[in-house]
Amino acid sequence: MTGQVPAVRLRVPTEEDALVWHRIFADPDVMEFHGGAPAELSVYEELTARQRRHDAERGFCLWSVLDDSGEVIGFTGAQPWPHETQGPVGEIEIGWRLARAAWGHGYVTAAARQTLDRVRAAGVGEVVAMVNSRNERSIAVTRRLGMELAETYPFSRERQGGETEELLALCFRLKL
Repeated sequence: MTGQVPAVRLRVPTEEDALVWHRIFADPDVMEFHGGAPAELSVYEELTARQRRHDAERGFCLWSVLDDSGEVIGFTGAQPWPHETQGPVGEIEIGWRLARAAWGHGYVTAAARQTLDRVRAAGVGEVVAMVNSRNERSIAVTRRLGMELAETYPFSRERQGGETEELLALCFRLKL
């Protein structure tokens, strides 16, 4: 990563962004810590629609990240923790996922800082980031944002091919 902060812009995801996210997230490297396999296009169509609702209702969502040329390179943002029985139930989670070609340029950190500003403006007082303990890149982003490790959660996940993988999720927190 260079010392210069890249120019990024966040926007509420459009219907067309579902196709872009589907293409970007079909890369096994990008999906390594998200189950390893790409999701169907319908998953991203539902996800982008849900994010439009979240933004309208809450003032924040998972926004599309656009680079300085206006190309969608992934997403970052915040949403309520989606699980009702495990992890930081009831908390607001920030997260990010970028195209492989956009890694290492500072886009995630720049976009996540904008996310923090937006969720603070929406009245959120604290956020969490749940990170796979092996995901060194995302752990580094949480540190750059000033987040601190607060809890750990064991979890298992079914990978492509039906095998079960035992993992550890790190929960980082930041008061806004």
